[in-house]
Amino acid sequence: MPKVTRADATAALRNPLAFIAERWTPEPRTVQRAALSAIMMSVLIVVTGGAVRLTGSGLGCPTWPKCTADSLTATSAMGVHGAIEFGNRMLTYVLCAAVGWAIIAARSQKPYRRGLTRLGWAQFWIVMSNAVLGGIVVLVGLNPYTVAAHFVATSALIAVATVMWQRTREGDAPPRPLVGKAVQQLVWFLVAAAVLLILVGTVVTGAGPHAGDSSEVERMPVDWETVSKLHAVLAWIVVTLTFALWFVLKAVDAPRDPLNRTRELFLILLAQGVIGYVQYFTDLPEVLVGLHMFGSAVMWIWVLRVVLSLRERPEFVADVPGPAAEATLSKA
Repeated sequence: MPKVTRADATAALRNPLAFIAERWTPEPRTVQRAALSAIMMSVLIVVTGGAVRLTGSGLGCPTWPKCTADSLTATSAMGVHGAIEFGNRMLTYVLCAAVGWAIIAARSQKPYRRGLTRLGWAQFWIVMSNAVLGGIVVLVGLNPYTVAAHFVATSALIAVATVMWQRTREGDAPPRPLVGKAVQQLVWFLVAAAVLLILVGTVVTGAGPHAGDSSEVERMPVDWETVSKLHAVLAWIVVTLTFALWFVLKAVDAPRDPLNRTRELFLILLAQGVIGYVQYFTDLPEVLVGLHMFGSAVMWIWVLRVVLSLRERPEFVADVPGPAAEATLSKA
């Protein structure tokens, strides 16, 4: 065991991240895995949040931050709904641990990469703010607009986590585009359509039958059939744009990575579409709705991966004059 002095203990208390970074240098693969764990936990929180809604457990813990007015945790008298809701709350701490590991790993990497660490801290603050928003969701009785905002915030968390994971696998040199500007613009149209698809999906959920609790819960005052059809139209637009992007990338002989990410996104969208249509025509069974929510998170990750695959960022190398350049400079 290394001997820890009082000065070490004081330094650890003042700046624990710097203290750890001075004594630990993680392998690049460790940093990548830490960032990946944050993505996986972000997706898991989407799935468990969906389970809370689909089992009618949204008010299993009727208040916040405690589970009840008299208990911090769920009690046996609250039954399975209390256990499901409280379990989802506890997973937030696991998510915090995953994000914390990503921050520590990024902060300890050598050389220090400030941008990477900032992406980790951005995730932390999104998690904290979304936890408070989740508490507000409970306090206002599962108001559908707050529920939609809760899901959108989680999508933002997934976006930042995906960018951080990609950055752990790149260098810090300025990005170099791998495709032309026209292809980049097409991809941004795809991103915009995907964002609209997610937003309209929250409206479908907010107006649909799975309110999140067996009691009377406010629903969005829109026609569910109409907004579901709009959601389907947007899905087909995203599919069409993805196929068009793949065709264009093939035509311009783009590098393999953008082609692979686009093909994977196309397959994910097809699977997501099948699940969506089956759940629509079978009166929204809970299992299929849960799979659709999982697919939404995966689809969003792959849309971002397509965007990030359109450029490369090698390791940053400072310009150091060679012997010939140095001789020329000395003569001058």
